[in-house]
Amino acid sequence: MRNRRIRSAATSTATAATVTALVTALALTACGPSDAVGASPKPDSTAAASSTSTSTEEPDAKASDKPQPPADQSADDSDTSTDDSGNGRKNADTKTDAKSKSRTTTCTGSNTKVTVTEVTRPINHLLVTATNTGSGNCHAYYAPLLGFDDAQSVTQINEDSQPQAVVTLAPGESAYASIALGGDGSPDIAAYKLGVHFAGRDNQGSVGSAANLTLPKGTMISDSTSVSYWQSTMADALVW
Repeated sequence: MRNRRIRSAATSTATAATVTALVTALALTACGPSDAVGASPKPDSTAAASSTSTSTEEPDAKASDKPQPPADQSADDSDTSTDDSGNGRKNADTKTDAKSKSRTTTCTGSNTKVTVTEVTRPINHLLVTATNTGSGNCHAYYAPLLGFDDAQSVTQINEDSQPQAVVTLAPGESAYASIALGGDGSPDIAAYKLGVHFAGRDNQGSVGSAANLTLPKGTMISDSTSVSYWQSTMADALVW
């Protein structure tokens, strides 16, 4: 009888231990590895999180690689550029004005105002005046080349009247030349129109445009009518 009881007790103890082990195993299976204390995350989850983090931060890292100029510096540079540009334009305008004033050209009918008037002394004389209307100086070379009415040749020039230097006119200044109507005789040919041409520097004919004038009423010329060189004063011109 004692052997049977010992075996029953042993069997009961083994059965109880087995049941306890099964219950523990089932409990652990139900909780899962991630719920256990100290369990590490699944490898797949770790890889996904790392990939997401990299894709989010990468654009910011690239943007920070490009240096951005300070806002104040950009504004200063803009103002400086404007000022420099403005000063450049002013300097260019000043230089242009200076060149315009210092530039010297040949006096012609397009940059002068030409008139012809009758004078009382000396008798039988007309006075031709050319006033510079341009913005720069002009040279009145040699003598005016005159053509009365439909004359085929220019009026002869009094070579004795040649000045020591070319007459240079600043804007507003005038050059003068006298016309001796009678020349060596008495004027006896009626004249009505006068064409005034300007000689070039090489004195090889006229240059530029001419001035076409109406002569004072009653003007008479002769075959020996002559004209003086351009002079810087009216008095010098009327000597001839």
